[in-house]
Amino acid sequence: MRESAPTSGHEASTTPAQDEDRQPVAGGHKFVVAASRLPVDRAEGPDGETEWRPSPGGLVTALEPVMRDAGGAWVGWPGMAGEAPEPFDTAGMHLVSVGLSAEEVRDYYEGFCNATLWPLYHDVIAPPEFRRPWWDAYVTVNRRYAEAVAEQAAPGATVWVQDYQLQLVPEMLRELRGDVRIGHFTHIPFPGYEIFAQLPWRRQIVQGLLGADLLGFQRHSDATNFLRACRRTAGLATRGSLVHVPDSAPGDGGTAVGPRRRRPSVADPAGGRDVRAAAFPISIDSAGLGEIAKREDVRARAQEIREALGKPDIVLLGIDRLDYTKGILHRLNAYGEVLSEGRLGVPEAVLVQVASPSRERVEHYRRLRDEVEVTVGRINGEHGELGNPPVHYLHQSYPREEMAALYLAADVMLVTPLRDGMNLVAKEYVACRDDESGALVLSEFTGAADELGSAFIVNPHDIEGLKDAIVRAATVSPREARRRMRSMRRRVRDHDVAHWAATFLDALDEAPGEG
Repeated sequence: MRESAPTSGHEASTTPAQDEDRQPVAGGHKFVVAASRLPVDRAEGPDGETEWRPSPGGLVTALEPVMRDAGGAWVGWPGMAGEAPEPFDTAGMHLVSVGLSAEEVRDYYEGFCNATLWPLYHDVIAPPEFRRPWWDAYVTVNRRYAEAVAEQAAPGATVWVQDYQLQLVPEMLRELRGDVRIGHFTHIPFPGYEIFAQLPWRRQIVQGLLGADLLGFQRHSDATNFLRACRRTAGLATRGSLVHVPDSAPGDGGTAVGPRRRRPSVADPAGGRDVRAAAFPISIDSAGLGEIAKREDVRARAQEIREALGKPDIVLLGIDRLDYTKGILHRLNAYGEVLSEGRLGVPEAVLVQVASPSRERVEHYRRLRDEVEVTVGRINGEHGELGNPPVHYLHQSYPREEMAALYLAADVMLVTPLRDGMNLVAKEYVACRDDESGALVLSEFTGAADELGSAFIVNPHDIEGLKDAIVRAATVSPREARRRMRSMRRRVRDHDVAHWAATFLDALDEAPGEG
């Protein structure tokens, strides 16, 4: 097995037509994952030494068995600026770090990924910024990832690229290693063309993704939006879930837009390749989380939480990253109006809002935190009683055991994003409710709404409708609650994260490829 460190990426990558000697030597890994982050967190041990601890997450849970069986490698950023650590092995995985300088963290990660693509792909809830230095950094870092993957992948290997931070990697990797099978999965929404068209580098993004053999999205509408972008941005022909990519030398404008270029036909794929774009809704490790929720210490902790809240009749719960896409302000305002109208009251009802810290160096997120805290203070000031605030606000992150206890303590789960790729919190709540009690209020703008149709589905922009849903969920009969929860639990149990990974990888094996 070849274990080479990632290249610096500051030099432009070369293609086979440019320099055969510069091509990466094939590695020994039959399965390679490329993701924004490594599946471990860096920590300081008791003696001051560096330790790498597994980071919890559904993606790691789903892919760890595949990585272990295939002798896989995971390529990602370790999370801090500076030189990349040497490759190392842990939990049956070979981890290869991609280094980012402080300037690249600023321009690539905080800039293009989080201030350009994130708001653009979430329906421009916040205005995206388009800066050319950020784009240049995005290209540089994506190339560095592609070169690192190319060095790790064995001949004919399967490569799975994850999310919007690495949309150029498939095409770059295909230029370096035409022998590998490439899949890409987008964890966030893919916007409608009228929004996507605002991106100055829309054609390059489409071309970058089309380097893959299979493109996965959370919802059918996301895949449809991408296929439309292929037609409108790149002038490519599509049929069903397939888009035809004609042969073209790198840089020859083979996917240029314009009436003078004849659109190739999917029905006549000679000299090109077909790429499939389809929905593969991601899920959670429902069995693992369900086992945690059944533990006596976790159930005891859930009772402690209710007692600490003053033993209210109804506990409502929101758990989100502190992000403008999550609709936290809409939720708080709706709850405040429900209290004002006397439809729910204190101390009988209480809302626990967990908002874990997120991107605190970004000004927009700092402003959002201030707005949320002011809104919580206003609601508590207007409706609170001594020792009984109607909103308990927690700006912290919690381990899985505490999250499970919160899910068990809550009678109503409020998941009301303005836009979300999937939202796994909704599925986690359902997975923990083994007694089939509880109610879920779920935004129609989440991918989870396609699967959890028995939830109380709402439009979070419709404050009156959101208020009605909150009250209905809080007063639902036990019989109706069981019927709704039983249906949702069946879906979450049968379509867990392992099913998601297996379904995608099976489809990648069968992807159409060369015409």
